[in-house]
Amino acid sequence: MKRLACLLCVSSAALTAHAEFDASRLWVNAGFYSAHFDSNKGLRNANPGIGFEYRIDDTWSATAGRFRNSNNANSNYVGAYYQPWTWDGVKLGVVAGAFNGYPNAFEGGWFPALIPTASLEGQHWGLNVALVPPLKDRLYGAVSFQLKYRFR
Repeated sequence: MKRLACLLCVSSAALTAHAEFDASRLWVNAGFYSAHFDSNKGLRNANPGIGFEYRIDDTWSATAGRFRNSNNANSNYVGAYYQPWTWDGVKLGVVAGAFNGYPNAFEGGWFPALIPTASLEGQHWGLNVALVPPLKDRLYGAVSFQLKYRFR
């Protein structure tokens, strides 16, 4: 899984390296808020952290970050958003990447994920909404909200 994470990181860097860095395309977030489907499991809904998303073009973004997950452990992520559809100003698609730090999922190690997402982006503020599917007793499902900010 470490190789997968490195591959995704290098791929994301290569996609952004082909053009000059444009700070107006960089979003910063302070983690997630997760509304879990299994609300009786004692899971953490507020998932603070730091994350970055770089909008490569109207369809693709690279993302990476660290947060306190729902099991109260530190997690890291790296991935790419692919959002080819727009409906009433909302970008629709998926984020593909890798996560770690979930004690019940792969002994806390890295694992791949493909998550449906919707994004609304304004001048400075944006919101990513993701539908996190449950993974047996390893990962609990949720609707995740990620508020993001762009310095322009």
